[in-house]
Amino acid sequence: MRIKLSKKLSLFVIALGFSCVIMAQQEPQFSQYMFNRMSYNPGFAGSSGYMCATAMYRNQWMGLPLDPPTSGSDAGSTPEDILFTFDMPVKFLHGGIGFTFVRDMIGYHKNNWIAFDYAFRMFWGPGNLSVGIEADYLNSAFDFEPVGGDPDPILSGLDKSANLIDGSVGLYYQVPGKYYVGLSVKNLLAAHSDEIQFSNARTVYAMGGFDFTPAGAPSVRLKPSALLKTADFSYFQADLSCLLDYRNAFWGGLGYRVQDAIYIMAGVHWKSLRIGASYDLTVNKLGGFKAGRSLGSMEFFLKFCFKHPKPIKPGTSYGNTIYLL
Repeated sequence: MRIKLSKKLSLFVIALGFSCVIMAQQEPQFSQYMFNRMSYNPGFAGSSGYMCATAMYRNQWMGLPLDPPTSGSDAGSTPEDILFTFDMPVKFLHGGIGFTFVRDMIGYHKNNWIAFDYAFRMFWGPGNLSVGIEADYLNSAFDFEPVGGDPDPILSGLDKSANLIDGSVGLYYQVPGKYYVGLSVKNLLAAHSDEIQFSNARTVYAMGGFDFTPAGAPSVRLKPSALLKTADFSYFQADLSCLLDYRNAFWGGLGYRVQDAIYIMAGVHWKSLRIGASYDLTVNKLGGFKAGRSLGSMEFFLKFCFKHPKPIKPGTSYGNTIYLL
């Protein structure tokens, strides 16, 4: 039974790789999305007020056993993602700029993204509103590499790659220290390659979150947030989470990805460095703590700001009454 299940899961992961090539690519997902907003919305670039760099690594469905499809070949890869972002405000551009690199691997399919962001920012009401644009370059490849023996003639013949140019737009509004909301469309052009029958999926993201201090607990801040997305309005997903931050030094929290996983998060903030980790407990049919099933997903991130980030605040004026004697 375990062997049969293992083969089914192997075919499932391989099929995911093929489906990306044949139909449409879904963007990588991260449980700690609240620390990685720029990869979802270009309007976020430079919103912290300082130069910040973030690195993330995600290993999804750990322990999922995969059998090679043919003798002398490897078994492909369960989803694995590496992300790096950098953003900073630029005063003379009236906003901020950013850079994103993502490497996404699933089955025999590998994607490498490079994105450049610009956000124009203006003060509006109690906060600031950003309008962001993004230029995207994507290299998508199906890479079948035998580890020994004769290569399979069918799978080896699928070793192809394509380069695509696309774009994204986003709106982002924040009242620093209180709340934020954002709406963006990624892969706006839905770039397509006939050579490998691959097309980007237009993905709409809506995000939001707020901070508040419970009565009688001035050292604690609760930070609920949500991320909603849909790919071509045929696939929908929602993340709901809440962090508890203590003295801006430690945090922990819980999250739920609808029909996919329950996850826990924890981290520390030391000077200009943030370090965090999360663990996803798979609640769909791939999980369940049974032989041949997923043991869950792990995720780690580092974020460093060259100065401790201070929120961008609207300009203020002060009045001073002078008494003449």
